[in-house]
Amino acid sequence: MSSKLTRVAPVGMSILPALLVASVFAADGGTTPFKLGTFSEGGRQFLGLVLQDSRVVDIAAANTAFERAHRRGPKVRPPADMKELISRYDQDVGPRLRQLAAANAAPESAKYVYPIASVGVLPPVRPAVILNAGANYPEHARGIVEQAARAAAAAGAAASAPAAGPAAPGADATSPAAGPTASGAGPAASAGPGRFGGNIPRQPAVSKPGLWERAADDPRPDNPYLFLKSPSVVVGANDDVVIPRGRDEIDWECEFAVVIGRTAKDVPVADAASHVFGYSIEFDVSDRENRGDRKMGGGPDWFVQKNHDTFAPIGPFIVPQEFVANPMNTRHYFTLNGEVKQDSNTSRMEYNIWEMLAYASNVMTLSPGDMISMGTPPGTNIEKQNPRWMKPGDVGVCAVEGIGEQHHHIVAQQ
Repeated sequence: MSSKLTRVAPVGMSILPALLVASVFAADGGTTPFKLGTFSEGGRQFLGLVLQDSRVVDIAAANTAFERAHRRGPKVRPPADMKELISRYDQDVGPRLRQLAAANAAPESAKYVYPIASVGVLPPVRPAVILNAGANYPEHARGIVEQAARAAAAAGAAASAPAAGPAAPGADATSPAAGPTASGAGPAASAGPGRFGGNIPRQPAVSKPGLWERAADDPRPDNPYLFLKSPSVVVGANDDVVIPRGRDEIDWECEFAVVIGRTAKDVPVADAASHVFGYSIEFDVSDRENRGDRKMGGGPDWFVQKNHDTFAPIGPFIVPQEFVANPMNTRHYFTLNGEVKQDSNTSRMEYNIWEMLAYASNVMTLSPGDMISMGTPPGTNIEKQNPRWMKPGDVGVCAVEGIGEQHHHIVAQQ
């Protein structure tokens, strides 16, 4: 991973470059900050402790060396995978990882420490459940509604004057762009043309017992919205994103993600933070092209939009929440071929990470290692009158300050 975002000096000497908008690392009590990931080297996989964004410590091997040097100390069984690490973090793994980070803070050579450029970066965890927020950045939802209105107007003009030439891109009545909900923006884009055609006035959001209770003075126009993404489409932070055959409208969504730390069911918002293990990145790649019919009223087909193979890169790392000072004030951005396409901050979310976790837990039980991706900021193609979709040969970079960067070559399906 590039060290452009954050460098952290050893043991309590935190240096944050001017690029950092939010003070992400909270190195309190002399703790050496670290990130966590899953890596490959020499044909094997291992859990790694990332220090200074430049070195990876093999946790199992480092733990063996540590216990040999501290024979009278407690023994800790290394976790087999990231889910076990997360599940045991508060019990015994977390304290040992802090010891290993401190013991390896100085950049000295050891057989179990690797330059990060020399190892393969795998998905840090394999979630059983991936939930993604829809329309959680109001500017994104508003942009979709505005483009839907433009497309509808263009379609109407084309219908009334057939000789005037082709309609604007996305104006086809069967296209997802013809209705705001087809964009993946969810109910926050419900003003304007309706899901089933025509203009449907926006109705005030109301509480739904067992799902979401609204405060009487809550001004937000909609309740939280989440959809499922298949864990089978997860790839690593440096892997290729594959454009499926025959699908040409592939969009980007660079998102801040929350990793669940302990079993969560019917969690109050006030208690949600205690169920967070840490934070990562999901690049929510999206297929915006229509399905060729009006089934289910022509609304969005979430299976097609979100679940092609390689459409859920996660990582490169997970940062435990103890090292993230303010997750609700963190910059994240996306560049395509070096050009900034998205640049926002988690402070722009409509529903914060704790509200989303609580909402999700009202519907389903979340387990350690599950992930909630908190939605995309504005700048996606679905908001644009003249979209520039991703295509083979592009290079996309999705970055969250203090967490890391994803680098993807966009390739055609073979």
